[in-house]
Amino acid sequence: MTRLGLLACSTAMLLAAPLAAPLLAQERPLRLDEAAVGEIDPAKGADYADTVLGVNLYEALVYPKQGAAGVQPWLASDWTIDGLTYTFTIRDGATFASGNRVTADDVIYSFNRLMALGQGPSSLFEGRVDSIEAVDDSTVAFTLTEAFAPFLAALVQLSVVDSKLAMENQGEGEFGEFGDYASAWLSSASAGSGAYMTQAHDPQVETVMVPNPNYNGAAMDPLAPDEVTYRYSLEASTVRALMGRGEHDISSLWLPPEVLKAMAADGTVHLAAEPGGTGEYIMLNTQRPPLDDVHCRLALTSAYDYATTLQLLAVTDDMAQGIPMNGALPKGLYGADLDRPMPSQDMEKAREELAACQYDPKDYPLDIAWIAEVPARERLALLMQATFTQLGMDVKVTRTPWALITQQVTEPDTAPHAIEIAVSARTPDPDSLVYNMYSSTVPHTWMSASYLADDEVDGYLEAGRTETDPETRAQIYRDLNARLRDLAPAIYAYEFTGVYGIRNGIEVPNLEEEGKLYPTSGFSMLFKDIRVTD
Repeated sequence: MTRLGLLACSTAMLLAAPLAAPLLAQERPLRLDEAAVGEIDPAKGADYADTVLGVNLYEALVYPKQGAAGVQPWLASDWTIDGLTYTFTIRDGATFASGNRVTADDVIYSFNRLMALGQGPSSLFEGRVDSIEAVDDSTVAFTLTEAFAPFLAALVQLSVVDSKLAMENQGEGEFGEFGDYASAWLSSASAGSGAYMTQAHDPQVETVMVPNPNYNGAAMDPLAPDEVTYRYSLEASTVRALMGRGEHDISSLWLPPEVLKAMAADGTVHLAAEPGGTGEYIMLNTQRPPLDDVHCRLALTSAYDYATTLQLLAVTDDMAQGIPMNGALPKGLYGADLDRPMPSQDMEKAREELAACQYDPKDYPLDIAWIAEVPARERLALLMQATFTQLGMDVKVTRTPWALITQQVTEPDTAPHAIEIAVSARTPDPDSLVYNMYSSTVPHTWMSASYLADDEVDGYLEAGRTETDPETRAQIYRDLNARLRDLAPAIYAYEFTGVYGIRNGIEVPNLEEEGKLYPTSGFSMLFKDIRVTD
């Protein structure tokens, strides 16, 4: 869950005056923000903001269950499984915002497009689907190459695109008759069957969405917003000022704890938490000296001050932005070791591990980057600097914009030694988290910024994908978790619990009412379920 782009001049303009008025006056506007650049093409989205946009503009065949594990029907009304073949029936009356009917051909087009572009959630399906065919207009069948346990869960990330509209707007490109697969156009406009559709989109400033007049999915609340403005990369001070003036409704998850606490104390804002399979990982660059030596990495994981980190995350006495995490997998996912003791700082062990390292730490200064658009992370970077310096290390802390970080981490040589990054399970299955982070077959992205290459880890990851027995599969992920702790490709700092500041007069039942939370991060922020009462 991180991915951040900054428009430097926008903050100054916002501080001076309210944001631009909506294109048309609305009775129930909703204004919220996120720290990232907004990518509305569902085949390219890879972070929290993209997930929120995707689930509101598009529909997938299935969706995470509300208040429980597993998936439920969504665009598909039902499905059957016969060996390696999964057959889905599309919901009666399902219609895109354009008025085009949703058909099996749209599902096929969307899957082929996702795999051809090779971005976003494509790695969830790589090499796993042997064929996809239309049984009839309303029925589509996937046949897998082999047993693939996460397949149903992975389908929550296959957003179905209006193929007719997309092909009308495709440009020249490398995909034969499909040109650029409408890549440019779908990054500027939506073509989905979700509850909302785009009215205007600037990926670095804001996306404006209005209800889809042809939507026929799960019921929309009568008080749901009739216009949503999703703003990007606002400073914490700007968000607080806008909310104080009643010009902003829901904050991002990335405000510093003291800002959230102060807003709640003002009496015009209440808080709501969203846990959801997200870990906060101090990614350690396993390919750059001295961290290519496991003993040096283990020294850092032992020296890390877990207790102070949790204190820094406290918002109120009963709400915090993080809870302890004892491995690569957040609680609630297969393989999470709930009975294992939580980590604690051990400076003696850290010195022992450093003594076993082949490098003299004085010869290899460490560079720790923190994401400029998430100011709360500076204090954790400074905490690491203070702690690791006690080991005799020379530590430099650097404020780095997210856009630059995403460029740097494509290669180990240009990436920092350490950086804190939030990574969420993209589906209700651990495969969607750890495969993208630790498989040596996945291209380098911000999710895999540890650059781990380990045959044993790869073996566990592949076994977890093919094993269908739940108990056996859970043990595979527990074994993977243990191996990752031994290799220390990251410091498992804490499990992120997002805390939103919500203006009074806005109700978010999926976050605030018992049993309505969707367990996968971002999926609870369905605008159709939000109530604008004031």
